[in-house]
Amino acid sequence: MNKVFVGYDPREDIAYQVCKHSIQTQSKNVSVHSLKQQELRDSGWYKRPIDKLASTEFTFTRFLVPELTNFKGWALFIDCDMILQTDIQQLFDQADDKYAVMCVKHDYEVQEGTKMDGQKQTVYPRKNWSSVMLFNCEHPQNARLTQDMVNSNELNGAYFHRFSWLEDDAYLGELDHTWNYLVGVYDDIEKPNLIHYTEGGPWFENYRNCEFAQEWKDNLYQMMDR
Repeated sequence: MNKVFVGYDPREDIAYQVCKHSIQTQSKNVSVHSLKQQELRDSGWYKRPIDKLASTEFTFTRFLVPELTNFKGWALFIDCDMILQTDIQQLFDQADDKYAVMCVKHDYEVQEGTKMDGQKQTVYPRKNWSSVMLFNCEHPQNARLTQDMVNSNELNGAYFHRFSWLEDDAYLGELDHTWNYLVGVYDDIEKPNLIHYTEGGPWFENYRNCEFAQEWKDNLYQMMDR
């Protein structure tokens, strides 16, 4: 069973629901888990102070994924502002045991001053690399990604989002950009495998007619008809 963890933010519940629907309809052998910060707090997994300026509630909780699987097997993390257009098995088939993590290594400059929900757009190296992460949960390099590390106030977001817990970049594998296709950034694939509405999705008024809006709406309508 392929395990997929989706970042959850109550401000974007509908985005999460549609993302989950797209995964479950495209894939057979899959379990989808939401990373809800409050639930993780209630169960003692997450203890960082609430940051009202954080762009999402899963800025840090995504890095709990290896331990949430008890450091076994492979697991995928994705942001909620995405839809899947093919069987997720195709991504898991690319898992390579020599890597601790695999991701799309974007190389672009962020242009937006604010994000889709009005939050400030933070510019940092390796932007959006951590929005899709295929974790080799039992890799020795990921044994360091414990609750204590993720909850440490001595380590900021940049440490994690730049994959600084890895001793060497050789442990960071690369995926094709079709697995984290940034709307408004890429324009070279007609039907990407995993669409990422990173600048704003159709659930926001100002992005109702963004590129690939119809694909998202189709998933919404299918979900509502169930």
